[in-house]
Amino acid sequence: MGQEQGRGHRRGNEPGHDRGDRHPHEHGHGHGHTHGVGAGADRRYLWAALLLLLAFMLGEVVAAVVSGSLALLSDAGHMLSDVGAIAAALWALHLAARPAQGKWTFGWKRAEIVSAAGNGITLLVVSAIIAVEAIRRLVSPPEVEGGIVLAVALVGVVVNIAAAWVLARANRSSLNIEGAYQHILTDLYGFIGTVVAGVVILVTGWTRADPIASLVVVVLMLRAAHALLRDSGRVLLEAAPEDMDLSEVRRHLLEPEHVIDVHDLHVWTVTSGLPTLSCHVVLTDSCFRDGHAPALLDDLQACLHGHFDVEHSTFQLEPAEHAQHETGT
Repeated sequence: MGQEQGRGHRRGNEPGHDRGDRHPHEHGHGHGHTHGVGAGADRRYLWAALLLLLAFMLGEVVAAVVSGSLALLSDAGHMLSDVGAIAAALWALHLAARPAQGKWTFGWKRAEIVSAAGNGITLLVVSAIIAVEAIRRLVSPPEVEGGIVLAVALVGVVVNIAAAWVLARANRSSLNIEGAYQHILTDLYGFIGTVVAGVVILVTGWTRADPIASLVVVVLMLRAAHALLRDSGRVLLEAAPEDMDLSEVRRHLLEPEHVIDVHDLHVWTVTSGLPTLSCHVVLTDSCFRDGHAPALLDDLQACLHGHFDVEHSTFQLEPAEHAQHETGT
């Protein structure tokens, strides 16, 4: 978990959501997460893109075998990974919808992040396979039917534009959706490169244009894989959200009167759009004598929700002398 200071890990006073708007300061949403397209709409968009790609992939495999084109075969291989990526994204959406129960206290929400990481890994694997074969064909270029390559690639551009347009309407703030979208987008770039290779082969007869187009696809796949693995890795390793300044969070939590100190501050992300925070808040002794602590709890939650859009938070409210009982200090 993203941590500003390290002391104990005990938690208490765990409210579920913001219970009021009692913080004495005005709030803005400088660090918000998006509540956009619903999961039901995402599923429809994913299914539409999946059927488009699956139908075209089958035709492309046949065309690649007939023409002897590596660029077409590499695009078909990448498209197979696209189909798998979208299928995995659909399954992850299904798992993420399961309610929290038993030992699964957050449900299966992180399944979407695992799916995004899997998409990044498949992009790496497919790019490595294509790169090896492209280099081999650069050294010993086979005969390639440029006309078939060009015709299939043009259809591929249209199909991938349609699939990308469909998924662009889904909630791309979700790493799960973004992973599937990046698969389709790099495939679109690949088909554009294949169109160029087909034209070059038809005009000049230079068949090395085919593996060169494949290497361009490899570079784009590596770029997309890096972004997916970086972002999903931050979530899986429980780093603080990249756009959240922990010193700023701590400063806001210290603003209410009677708050002496904030420590054991942890911020992490359960899944896309669900940042979570826990910390220990040291209050003046009078708060526990006059019953003011619950009101301060409302203020702290309102502060987090207003400034940082954090809806799930856990606060341990404690007097100053409690520090000597924290064995993890």
